[in-house]
Amino acid sequence: METINITVRFFAMLKGKVGGGEVTLTIPENTSLGKLKGILKGQFPSIAELIDKKSIMFSVNQEFATNNTIIKDGDEVALLPPFSGG
Repeated sequence: METINITVRFFAMLKGKVGGGEVTLTIPENTSLGKLKGILKGQFPSIAELIDKKSIMFSVNQEFATNNTIIKDGDEVALLPPFSGG
């Protein structure tokens, strides 16, 4: 199976939960964002509950993405925690 490399960026309080702001991951080719969420929950159990509760917004290459979005080689996936304020 072919693999691709992506960059995953964590913002705000997520940085503290995973121990850094950015990681490079090697994942299977044609992985959807939905499948990537499962991979991330396995690698970063400290944020699994936030992913399950859908409290984290995901973007791919700075555009909001859905579970059906296919992640491509070189993509940047960002995890954005809930924002508060008004």
